[in-house]
Amino acid sequence: MKLHNYFRSSASFRVRIALELKGLRYDYLPVHLVRGEQLKPPFSEMSAARLVPLLEDEGRQLSQSLAIIEYLDETHPEPPLLPADAAGRARVRALALDIACEIHPLNNLRVLRYLKHELKVDEEAKNAWYRHWVETGLESVERQLASPETGEFCHGDTPGLADCLLVPQIFNAQRFECRLEHVPTVMRVFERCMQHPAFIAAQPSRCPDAEA
Repeated sequence: MKLHNYFRSSASFRVRIALELKGLRYDYLPVHLVRGEQLKPPFSEMSAARLVPLLEDEGRQLSQSLAIIEYLDETHPEPPLLPADAAGRARVRALALDIACEIHPLNNLRVLRYLKHELKVDEEAKNAWYRHWVETGLESVERQLASPETGEFCHGDTPGLADCLLVPQIFNAQRFECRLEHVPTVMRVFERCMQHPAFIAAQPSRCPDAEA
């Protein structure tokens, strides 16, 4: 397998966690988003969306982090990242989508650049935008985690799909100095994840292209 990714991309981080949880080996191929390498050949010729992550496996080129993670779960079913029951799978997917669809798209690099360069929003206002959507989005996740189905991790006592999404979002929240004391269950799960070898190995500081 080959994973095209950027160390600071939360979507790439999600896939790295899944690969580590599965114990799958892969080649790490960096694509520097800030320098615009995703918009230039050879990567732009491989990725129709010109986004990371992009996973190459057995001649296939797979995009979108959630689609990649579910592909990994179907092709390498142990350990599973989704519960065995339909209701459990729906709950875990809902948690994952709360982050992937309701928080992350409002705050990714393309949006922040548009705010700054096209709408001429200053740095302070841009960061206020970021914090608002992260903090309010995590409130929704916190309410969902107020459930007996939440264990050590988002769903039960083993890490899964929702945890793959949660951890990168908290890394970004901490980097932008977001308020997090209002989401104690989210932070408890995050701290438990960061005791797990897979999450430690996948974190941005461990990546070959990591920068200070």
